[in-house]
Parts: sequence; C-alpha cells; structure tokens
Amino acid sequence: MSIYREYDIRGIYEKELNEESVVRIGYALASKISGKYVAVGYDARSHSPILFEYLTRGLNAGGKKVLGMGLVPTPVNYFTNYHEWNGITPSASVMITGSHNPSEYNGFKITVDKAPFFSEDIYALGRECSTMEMPKEVTRDVTEINAVDRYVDFLVSEFQHLKGMDTRIVYDCGNGVAGVVTEDIFSRLELKTKGLYIEPDGTFPNHHPDPSDEHNLVDIKKLLKTDGDIAFAYDGDADRIAVLTHKNNIKGDMMALLYSMKMDKPTVIGEVKCSQVMYDELTRRGCKAIMYKTGHSNLKVKMRETNADLACEVSGHIFFKNRYFGYDDAIYATLRMLELIHDGIDLDAELAKLPVVFSTEELKVETTEEEKFKIITRVKEMLKNPPADFPTIKDIIDVDGVRINFENGWGLVRASNTTPVLVTRFESTIEEEAKVYEKAINALILAAKESL
Repeated sequence: MSIYREYDIRGIYEKELNEESVVRIGYALASKISGKYVAVGYDARSHSPILFEYLTRGLNAGGKKVLGMGLVPTPVNYFTNYHEWNGITPSASVMITGSHNPSEYNGFKITVDKAPFFSEDIYALGRECSTMEMPKEVTRDVTEINAVDRYVDFLVSEFQHLKGMDTRIVYDCGNGVAGVVTEDIFSRLELKTKGLYIEPDGTFPNHHPDPSDEHNLVDIKKLLKTDGDIAFAYDGDADRIAVLTHKNNIKGDMMALLYSMKMDKPTVIGEVKCSQVMYDELTRRGCKAIMYKTGHSNLKVKMRETNADLACEVSGHIFFKNRYFGYDDAIYATLRMLELIHDGIDLDAELAKLPVVFSTEELKVETTEEEKFKIITRVKEMLKNPPADFPTIKDIIDVDGVRINFENGWGLVRASNTTPVLVTRFESTIEEEAKVYEKAINALILAAKESL
C-alpha cells in the first residue's frame, strides 16, 4: 500500500512497480473511468515503456482502449484531455513518470474527466488492487496519437507575438522530457536560446532533475552569467519550473505576483508555504487571494471549485486557467514569463518594489509515516496553551498542517503527503525574529514527538 500516495502512485521499478502490480492497477483503474478511451504517455526512464505495456494490459482487460502518445512531458499528457484525437476525446489520461525522483523510481499521475484522481480515490484503488485476482489477458488495443506536435502547434500559435524577441534565453532540461518540445517551440518562435541537457535520459547523468534544489542550478547559473538575460530550468516531467535572472531565483509565489500583473483583478490560489507578501500584495491590488493546501492535485481541484485564474506552489508548480486549461505546465509558464518581458516588465525591478522579508527554504524534520500526522495533531493541541516564552500568536490557519501568524511574520509545520517528514518554513520582516519563530516551533515539534 505504500506506493499509493496522496497525489499519485509512486514506487521503485520491479520491487514495487512490476508486471503484477501494474496490470492490477490498470484493471482496477478501468472500472473508475466512464468512457472507453484512456490517453497514456511516459517519461524518459528506461522502464517507462515497459510499465506502459503492463498498464495497457490492465486497462485493455478492463474494457478500455488506449491512446498511446509515447514519450511526452506531463503537461502534454494533461493537454490530451482537452482535445479530440481522430474524433475521440479521452475520458482519462495516465502519465507514467517518476517526476524528479531518483532513476529507480516511477509512478502514475492520473486524470479522470479532466480532474485529478487523488487522495481517497487512490487509496481505495490500492485496497482494491491488493485483494483482486490477476485479470485475464486480452488482445492489445492501442492507437498511437501524435500529442507532441499538436501541443507544440498550439503553443506556437498562442505565442506568435513573441516571435523574434531579442531576449537571450538559456534553459536546462535536466535530461528530463522538457527537451521533447522546447527546441521545436523556441525554434519556431525564432527565439535566441541556448539549452543544457536537452536530450531525455532517465539516468540523469548530469544532475538530478529537481530545480527547487539550488545544487541542481549550478550549471544553468554559469550559462546565464555568460550567455543569457533570463534562465529557466525544469524538473523531470516538466510540470515544475525555476526562473532565474541575474539578481533573483524567482520562487513560485513571486512568479504568481508577476504573472498576475497582466490579468484583470484575478483570483489567485497559493499554498500554505507561500509568502505573506504574495497574499498581501494581491489583496492590495484588488485581486482575490486564497490560501489552500499544498499539492498539485489539491490546487487543481480548488481552481475548479473557485474558478480561479492562477495558482502556484513555491516549488514551481504554476497553474493557468487564464487563457489556458487550469493545470501545471512549466513550458507554458516559460512562455508567459517571456511575454511579461516582451511587454516591457522588468522582473527584477518589480520584485525590488515588494516588502523585504527574511524567509527560510523548506526545512524538513525526519519522522515516520505512522507518526507525522499524530505530531501535527499534538502540535495543534499544544498551541491552545503554548509555553510562556512562545512568540505572541495573532492567529492560526489549519487548512494544511498549522501556519501560525505572529506579529512580524509566520511559521509553518505540516506533514508531507509523499515522504515521512514534517515540512517547516519561517518568514519575518525582521531576520532575527524568523530565527526566533524557527527555534520556538522546532521546540514545540520536539515536545509533541516526545509526548506520543
């Protein structure tokens, strides 16, 4: 059951994701899909095509026909749900990807009826798979579709106004699947680009494909310094982006502020890790700002519920409903950022206008799967009567873990839905106070853990 996670299915190839488990997943999933067609694509890992065959066997055995798109970025997989393919609109899609995880990992990101299939749906699927018998094999039923070309054509058409812009662009695909589409898009828009590690290679020979980790940005920073005006980096399946200028590594919440400048009083959803600066600045501009749970599936569902224009995670998941379909797409986010520059917006100058705050990166506290949610519950109880030396609490937001608002900032502790850790983050307008918040909340976590 450990492979069935909050947002997706994820595990180690052969050990956890093998012929038996994946055929079962396909068969069980088929019963959750109303229509006949499921679009399936995969990332650059060497075992992804093998898992495609296993999953197809299960889906076919469950009465579904597969639209096979081959090697694609995750956003291309999502894209298929909004278009007809030879008169067929799929009822669901599955992306076979290990995202930014080590090369021995793989997994499935599932969309049903244009909505993420996650949380209890995934857990229930896992329980069903653990008790069912292996389905009988049926005739393979796969129709190949060219989703990449349709996606590229769409983006090139949408961004014709960027054609030939002078900005020098450098980018790092990290040997993930972004390279399947980037060169063609940039070439057809006649952009001035230099790319690193464009060739998809699931062994990730140059660096780990996680642009939220500064260690993985060393090479693109060097190239930016000598050859670029702006830089982009992508994760393994191209649904997360890093944006770098000569002065800033622009996190997802600050990206949202920049993107929203060209929208008319949009509704913007952020996760609990987003800076208070983002929420305050959006409100000041007359926009509607909503704080919600971390997780790409959670944010997509909340966007549909509120009809929001934009959503973001600090880690670089950016979701556009404004002029797009409402899912996270790092390639589309790249072009929207270039559009801001094209329209005369100085990214660094706009960021310099914002209030100065001191914030930590995500800090992780190791625990166990069994304990992590219990610790959060205990922390909430302890906050009702905090220690005498605890910083003065203004209010508490418990939409996802606990975000404690203090006089000059905030602290967050939440349980990761994907790993056995607690995630913390701290922010203040006064650098020393951010450290005070960190120390106080870490002491609370330790006390909560010892009390279990």
